[in-house]
Amino acid sequence: MKTVRIATYNIHKGVQGLGLAKRLEIHNLVHAVEQLDADLICLQEVRAHHRKLARHFPSWPDQAQADYLLPQGYEAVYRTNAQTRHGEHGNALLSRWPVVSSGHEDVSDHRFEQRGLLHVVVRIARVPVHVIVVHLGLFAGSRDRQVQRLGHYLAREVPADERLVVAGDFNDWGGRLHSPMADLDLRTFEGIRLATFPSRLPVLHLDRIYARGLQPLHAQVPHGRAWARMSDHLPLIAEFAL
Repeated sequence: MKTVRIATYNIHKGVQGLGLAKRLEIHNLVHAVEQLDADLICLQEVRAHHRKLARHFPSWPDQAQADYLLPQGYEAVYRTNAQTRHGEHGNALLSRWPVVSSGHEDVSDHRFEQRGLLHVVVRIARVPVHVIVVHLGLFAGSRDRQVQRLGHYLAREVPADERLVVAGDFNDWGGRLHSPMADLDLRTFEGIRLATFPSRLPVLHLDRIYARGLQPLHAQVPHGRAWARMSDHLPLIAEFAL
């Protein structure tokens, strides 16, 4: 039985704290991503560049964050979701398996929140697996509409008989998206609530991994002082059988 280890992690753009207490965590996140030891690592709030922070932090990496975090032997796929005054940010996939193709879909619901779907097809043991990395909106109505747009995108771009993973930060405080995701034949670990936010005292299950055509085996969230410092989210790690 071939198993696939998948992680999702909102890295908060590699920076933590506010004002004078602001600190750069991207260098620690390199080791964190390596420790995940996942075949597929879905990342949210990733930066390709930010001019102001690059001036503020002398050790700001010259590389885009997705490339800087890349473990040896992996491929990185990154797409921008949001353009800001000094830079941008978006979603990334780091894959231990060969990348076949990639695409992006804008699912912004209003002008104050720029959101997108990163779609990557990887080949795992000769089997194509579609991976959609998401970071949904802060408002319930926006999230509902974004899941509807996700459904339209899947109907158009993903064959119904192929394996599919949708992972990321759903910002879904109450679990109301489980039902519409199930309507898309996408299910997560039933009966398990793995809180990932806020990282210092996690009580909310915002980060999720939904799948179709994969058998869920188990899931976990790492804890500890180091994980709590690196981002406001904890990573979620899950294993599936192909």
